[in-house]
Amino acid sequence: MAHHRTSAHTHAHAHAHASTSTSTSTSTSTSTSHPHGHPQGSSRRRRGRVVGASVAGLALLGAVLLEVPAVAASKPRGHDVSSHQRNVDWPGSRAKGARFVYVKATESTTYRNPYFGQQYNGALDAGLIRGAYHFALPDRSSGAAQAAYFVRNGGDWRADGRTLPPALDIEYNPYDTKRKCYGLSKAGMVGWIGAFSDEVRRLTGRRPVIYTTTHWWNSCTGGSTGFAAEHPLWVARYGSASAGELPAGWSRWTIWQHDDGGDGSDNSALPGDQNLFNGSMDRLRAFARGDVGRE
Repeated sequence: MAHHRTSAHTHAHAHAHASTSTSTSTSTSTSTSHPHGHPQGSSRRRRGRVVGASVAGLALLGAVLLEVPAVAASKPRGHDVSSHQRNVDWPGSRAKGARFVYVKATESTTYRNPYFGQQYNGALDAGLIRGAYHFALPDRSSGAAQAAYFVRNGGDWRADGRTLPPALDIEYNPYDTKRKCYGLSKAGMVGWIGAFSDEVRRLTGRRPVIYTTTHWWNSCTGGSTGFAAEHPLWVARYGSASAGELPAGWSRWTIWQHDDGGDGSDNSALPGDQNLFNGSMDRLRAFARGDVGRE
């Protein structure tokens, strides 16, 4: 997910780079006012290197560009995009090694990615396994309402081996840094995520992948362990040789977002954020079909 440019996203970005294990994601919102997608100029997976990060976070952000983990050689490469990337050169992306991608579809119940069609269908036409994700704003409406909006606007799933399960991007509040958990209690957040998941499963037949950071999850859900058994984990951690400590409950990551693509100077970087799948291409196809759970 590559999408928030507000200071809140910088906060999340700093956590993804931090030595303690955390994870981040980004998303977009309004379709016209800002090139990055969010009404306030944020971009889900492209945390901005701007004012608002801690001193330690700024030091890390300045030092880390695109780092490819050693495990990358044996795992399928992927990326995630939003309206920030606009019309993506999908044949070029595949030529650079991309084998899967997540495309931002929606945010809350008011935003649809205006580039979703080109991105989602173009990725498929280029031979990538693709899926859609929703950027959660739990203070705006219920989990069930946002899940239904997501599925109606690109978040559906088919067991065709080419469609990844729907994904929920749940992370730091990009609109209010003082309410990183959106004003919800830990129990309230667990309930919101559960309602979103239940509705996605009712409508599509699959539980969503959960994209989050270790720090946010443990802070805002109270370290809930109730989702790990049925929800694949998409974790973000940058500038590290491994995904590090995972959110409470999970012992294995399915997708690791290991970099935000740097400043664009690395020609090997894929559009948006950089990801790895924790398995072989055969396992990735099986994951898309629904033949395997968290792998």
